[in-house]
Amino acid sequence: MSLISLMAMSLTLARPLRRGGGCSLTMSSALSVPVSPRRARSLYCCAPATAGATAAVLEPAAPTEPAVKKRVLSGVQPTGMLHLGNYLGAIRQWVANQELYDNYFCVVDLHAITAPHTPKELTKDTYRTAALYLASGIDPEQSRIFVQSHVTAHAELMWLLNCATPMGWLEKMIQYKEKSAKQGANSESVRRILYSCSPAIAADRTVVARQVSVGLFDYPVLMAADILLYQTQLVPVGEDQRQHLELTRDIARRFNDQYCKNKERKTFVEPDALIVKSNARVMSLQDGSAKMSKSAENDMSRINLLDPPDVIAQKIKRCKTDSVKGLSYDPARPEAVNLLGIYEAMSGRSRAEVELDLESMAGWGTFKPLLTEATIAHLEPLQKRYNEIVSETEYLTKVLKEGQEAADEVASRTLADAKRAMGFTLLGDKKLPKL
Repeated sequence: MSLISLMAMSLTLARPLRRGGGCSLTMSSALSVPVSPRRARSLYCCAPATAGATAAVLEPAAPTEPAVKKRVLSGVQPTGMLHLGNYLGAIRQWVANQELYDNYFCVVDLHAITAPHTPKELTKDTYRTAALYLASGIDPEQSRIFVQSHVTAHAELMWLLNCATPMGWLEKMIQYKEKSAKQGANSESVRRILYSCSPAIAADRTVVARQVSVGLFDYPVLMAADILLYQTQLVPVGEDQRQHLELTRDIARRFNDQYCKNKERKTFVEPDALIVKSNARVMSLQDGSAKMSKSAENDMSRINLLDPPDVIAQKIKRCKTDSVKGLSYDPARPEAVNLLGIYEAMSGRSRAEVELDLESMAGWGTFKPLLTEATIAHLEPLQKRYNEIVSETEYLTKVLKEGQEAADEVASRTLADAKRAMGFTLLGDKKLPKL
């Protein structure tokens, strides 16, 4: 899954915002722009004194409670190469907002095995995905980066939540129906069975079901465990993941009602959605109505983050367009809207600026070279940084180890709370019930 999209958490577990200098920054209402603590320190230390200025404008702040950041968790499946859809729809949003939140970004390798996979490719894709997180600009000083399976609490909490989740809830999940159809009825082996056997056998749902793993049916519970383990407050979600977030909220509420009814503090926090920008949805280069996807068989349908310049140029040159004269953001022209949106993101230009440019463009023959140039230029520094990271394997493994340690500290605490709430004994218990 490019995953997912999803998260809300207790302030006691949120990380304090770093402070420095103990100063406050007072600004006029005309300049009421959010200022980061780092920027505030810079302004406080470097701003020259002005004639007639009073010391009351920048003065030591009175002791206050430490500010807190809301916690965010998100991740991408290591199934194939990350592409522009993953980058613009998720990773670039993480980078842009990482100073605002307490971030946990994981490579969700446990989710990657719900479909048939090649073990060697999973290993390679896992490290490649983590390296691309870093190359895209995620700062391990501000965000924890880790591999999902390195924190064993994910799988353990999933089992506990399985036993508290009604099966009917999972049967309603739309993505299970869609993905099982792809893995089952759309596979060549099942297709041959359905067409060659008798109607009775062809209509038997178990024929398709044999092709689909229990993991595919159950992975929304694993996703809920991922989110709830970190007392997550905000989850970045797109429209296709909203149902999963609602399921996570339902599971958290049901667990708290069943096992924490008379307790002052509930085990889980119900997460909220962190809505990403609407123009971040990137569609296939071959079908403007379908999302750009790693699982699509046609590699020409996507621009991978590590595609070399000549491949990028070829893909854009051959991408699907329409025969309408001129270019526009007309919703009835999905391919045009998609390519113009990609151009906005790659060039850094606003929609208004692009619309102004379109007035002087003859058509696709003029636009495609501009899109190619902007895409290659945008991805060049990312690819350069990626090559540096993968040549420094000690750095990559160090970042993942430190991320795992930070994640495990929070996850283990939540798992212990969940087990105590359900009545499990824990190693080191000092107070035993009367036996």
